[in-house]
Amino acid sequence: MTNKLLRRWAPGIAVAAAAALGLTACGSGGSGSDSGTDADAVTSALAKGGSITVWAWEPTLKQVVTDFQAKYPKVHVNLVNAGTGNDQYTALQNAVGAGKGVPDVAQIEYFALSQFALGKSVTDLSPYGAKDLAKTYSPGPWNAVNIDGGVYGLPMDSGPMALFYNKKVFDKYHLPVPTTWDQYLDDARKLHQADPKAYITSDTGDAGMTTSLIWQAGGKPYAIDGTKVSVGFDGDAGTAAFTKVWQPLISEHLLSPVVPWSDQWYKGLGDGTIATLATGAWMPANFTTGVKGASGDWRAAPLPQWKDGQHASAENGGSSLAVMKAGGNKALAYAFLQYAAQGAGVQARIKGGAFPATTADLDSQAFLDTAFPYFGGQQANKIFSQSAKDVLPGWSYLPYQVYANSIFNDTVGKAYVSGTTLTDGLKSWQDKSVDYGKQQGFNIG
Repeated sequence: MTNKLLRRWAPGIAVAAAAALGLTACGSGGSGSDSGTDADAVTSALAKGGSITVWAWEPTLKQVVTDFQAKYPKVHVNLVNAGTGNDQYTALQNAVGAGKGVPDVAQIEYFALSQFALGKSVTDLSPYGAKDLAKTYSPGPWNAVNIDGGVYGLPMDSGPMALFYNKKVFDKYHLPVPTTWDQYLDDARKLHQADPKAYITSDTGDAGMTTSLIWQAGGKPYAIDGTKVSVGFDGDAGTAAFTKVWQPLISEHLLSPVVPWSDQWYKGLGDGTIATLATGAWMPANFTTGVKGASGDWRAAPLPQWKDGQHASAENGGSSLAVMKAGGNKALAYAFLQYAAQGAGVQARIKGGAFPATTADLDSQAFLDTAFPYFGGQQANKIFSQSAKDVLPGWSYLPYQVYANSIFNDTVGKAYVSGTTLTDGLKSWQDKSVDYGKQQGFNIG
């Protein structure tokens, strides 16, 4: 297997939420030095020193911790990998429920953050001045950490979407790089007809990609107002645009049945039998480590549009760093967040292959002019940075999205392996998500 350096979403093949994080998931109050909640308290905490524990799986944070401790020698950071994605969330929720063993800082993906915020397990960072940071982050990640008037994390990275395509394959079969999803469907048909072993992409059903593409199409199937929640894929225009293209891809067997992130998947990316990927800007590191033999074959392009002439994008993946409410030293924890997500730690992570959420880095000429040898010298960051600016506003995740994603394969996923249509699968996902919300005490509208 390859180094999944910047993989942000657990693949839709499957992670079950072993512990649902519902309304009852309220953490106990912290027991440490959080008497000051302003910039002075953070400065004082750094001068005084102490220890904090950070739960995170993202590998570039190792360098950030090393650099942070070198700059602040009185501070010790205990970096713990408590599992990736849902595995960590389960461990985190168990610690919160037990009232002990809760870290000071936790990496929490954007789709999962509202669940912890509503459960009162993470700290509102507004008193530390976090609300003043709005213009320093790209819109998608900033919107994700702003929940019910509070700021519950600082964006660590982002995943504005792009289309990665195998130029060698496209040139061989004289396919145009698609600028619309209708054209993408046409390319899929032409490619598979020319070579029955080749497919436009691999998709066996993934909650993250599905919601991201619906987001890009202008869909808003989720509406959240505190504990009032509505779920509506049926009747949602963005969802209809998505199914109009994706249903033929499924019905006409134009999608590779290879499971994403498997060894076969990497092989398909390398030998040209999987010709494109629509995913987040964190993907290049995975190409360079996992598909070395295809260096020079691949390029990046803007995400195809649902309507010709539009410039719309969406996020796919990305994580925040949050201060746990039951943590022992909130001021020192916030100091680490500032360093890792706002300060010198950002540059360290970019050098390690991470994709930033900070506008200063996204707009810097050095970042934009970076040549990617893997993509034939292409300055791909120009595409990714523009995508970050084009992310449509107004998207919301469910306050129990971790659970919703865990049942995706049992609902929408059936459309990929049976006669169930995507529309019916999405309706089933909707119904089960509504039922679960009601069981957890949400006001379902």
